[in-house]
Amino acid sequence: MNQTAAPSVTPIKAPTPAALRRLVYGLLITIAVAGVVGRILGVGRVIEPWLFRPDGVAAEEDPRGAWPVTRPEPMPTHGDNDRSRWVTIRTLVDQGTYVIGHREPNTLDPKGYTDTGPATEDGWRTIDKVMNPDTRDFYSSKPPLLPTILAGEYWLFKHVAGWSIVENRWQVVPTILLTVNALPFLIYLMLLAKTVEQLGLTDWGRLFVLAAGCFATLLTPFLTTLNNHTIAACTAMFTLYLAIRIWNSVASPACQFALAGFFAGFTACNELPAAAFAAAIGFLLLLKAPRQTLLLFLPALAAPVAGFFLTNYAAIGHWRPAYSEFGGPWYEYEGSHWKPIPGKMNGIDWAGTKESEATYAFHLLLGHHGLFSLTPIFLLTFVGIVLALVRRDGQRWSALKLVAGGTLLLTVVVVGFYIFKVGDRSRNYGGWTTGLRWLMWLTPLWLVSMLPAADWLSTRRLGRGVGYALLAVSVMSISYAAWNPWRHPWLYNFLEARGWIGY
Repeated sequence: MNQTAAPSVTPIKAPTPAALRRLVYGLLITIAVAGVVGRILGVGRVIEPWLFRPDGVAAEEDPRGAWPVTRPEPMPTHGDNDRSRWVTIRTLVDQGTYVIGHREPNTLDPKGYTDTGPATEDGWRTIDKVMNPDTRDFYSSKPPLLPTILAGEYWLFKHVAGWSIVENRWQVVPTILLTVNALPFLIYLMLLAKTVEQLGLTDWGRLFVLAAGCFATLLTPFLTTLNNHTIAACTAMFTLYLAIRIWNSVASPACQFALAGFFAGFTACNELPAAAFAAAIGFLLLLKAPRQTLLLFLPALAAPVAGFFLTNYAAIGHWRPAYSEFGGPWYEYEGSHWKPIPGKMNGIDWAGTKESEATYAFHLLLGHHGLFSLTPIFLLTFVGIVLALVRRDGQRWSALKLVAGGTLLLTVVVVGFYIFKVGDRSRNYGGWTTGLRWLMWLTPLWLVSMLPAADWLSTRRLGRGVGYALLAVSVMSISYAAWNPWRHPWLYNFLEARGWIGY
């Protein structure tokens, strides 16, 4: 009798720890980026009833605005901040100008003037604009470099696909957000994964830091809106990754120096305090490879900086940015949100006029907009910095030590700048925002510097429990206003509801 032989089964080889980590990295990044893409495709302005005073209540009793009498224009944008950039993109392509509006005297109007232009239309209005007192033309108060670049993308949509940002806004705006936010975020997470794989020591520590980068930082909610902060955080990560590669290599390709310089310069163009970051990276690379730094890094860095000033001059006729005019006639024209009027300076935009520097510093770090109260995972950053600096690993100037030391110095300088160097009217926590958006560009530095602390926690059950708790609170804070980052944090709303703060 013939017996059929049992089919042979090829044993499945168990993946190595490194291969298994890469699989988990891929899963985390896929979930994070897909979630962002979904929210971008569904982006839309939401009008919340609780932000308006009840019918029949006078403005003197309740400073909140009245509920709209007519339906607001549906828009795939969120607030004044991002509309300020979108209206610039619109006028650049559709009208060939940076001017977003104009004011003419009008004795027949009770206000004494009439404003015209795209920035006066429903869905395009913004308080983030300045007026040239000589020409009475309105401009966005935001630096024009980023809107100019994105206007090039809209130009292609208009002339190739026939899309208008007015009529086809639901196609144009999300598509641009996918290219300027979602795609850089994908690359950001991939480079973060490579960095933690290289510098981390434990499986749990590496995965913890990447999970925090995917779900527990301010980048997540801000990726659905046009802003300078997320792109600055991404380009800071690109710069950091390239700088670490150059530092750890015997000889690096020329393109790495050029790319590091370009991204360092572009980071500084989007976040002025990041000029210190660009200078620090340039100094370290100068020590490592003077010739390549001088011939490649510095010229590449100068390119976006030149673009910043050239577009600024093209827009408003000045080399200095429009926001440098804060407190002057460019901002404080009649009807401006930023003109101080006694009795009407209510809301968080005027917080600095009602509290001391000490109170502001407390809320900046531990209070209603606190870095550590809303995203306590970053407490581990400073534990990690200490551990990295005292670690005896046989490398006096290892990449991780340099990142940790540089992160500590930059954080102290930048936080100190916002506490002590800006005027009281600028101490407003970034306005209506779900967290400290001004510090967002430091996120990749904080995450990488967290690695030694995460590795240390990984070896202890209690330590891992603490890590999970800090991660959970951070994710909750970030998810609180996932539909619109231009809203107050949960802690602010909690304190305000109990009457413990009142701006």
